[in-house]
Amino acid sequence: MSKIDFKKEYKDLYRPSAREVSVVVVPAMNFLMIDGMGDPGSSKEFEAAMEALYPMAYSLKFMSKLGPTAQDYVVPPLEGLWWADDMNAFAEGRRDEWKWTLMIMQPGFVSKAMYEEALVSVRKKKDPALLDRVRFEPYEEGESVQLLHIGPFEEEGPSVARLHDKIDELGKKRFHKHHEIYLSDPRRAAPEKLKTVLRQAMR
Repeated sequence: MSKIDFKKEYKDLYRPSAREVSVVVVPAMNFLMIDGMGDPGSSKEFEAAMEALYPMAYSLKFMSKLGPTAQDYVVPPLEGLWWADDMNAFAEGRRDEWKWTLMIMQPGFVSKAMYEEALVSVRKKKDPALLDRVRFEPYEEGESVQLLHIGPFEEEGPSVARLHDKIDELGKKRFHKHHEIYLSDPRRAAPEKLKTVLRQAMR
């Protein structure tokens, strides 16, 4: 049985250049999603969200591998949408005001019925506190700019500014929320080697 790695299948979305800002069109895709608020470095809610999201993602992977679809795949990377009521909260480091949606992309062959079945299975095995907040729904960004940021999360500012400058150069406006895709595990990679896709939709 072959195993799909969506980072390779969708190289244009998951492997952008670190040197140049690229323009991509991101199609609608289904995600497991969970919302929250607060500092990702210290928020208990952030930690609990991860504890609810990953068991669902792995349950669906094994249901796909062992079920009628018989399709195995690498669980796609964690992604995050970020915003605040006052966007100055990011520049000023007011992390308690940060709002986020953590999400993991789901292949087209993973259905809403499989998600419902996975909820029952994860509740029986682990029953994480925020399980009922995990939802399955599509998200579409459309035309976007993106860039690979290599380094600590705290040093993303200049890379984010490059995205915004490119949108201005194209005569467009920012649309949707700031989007990040975490290609590295911060528990294992040195901060200076962390790889994060930064994306901003535009209209």
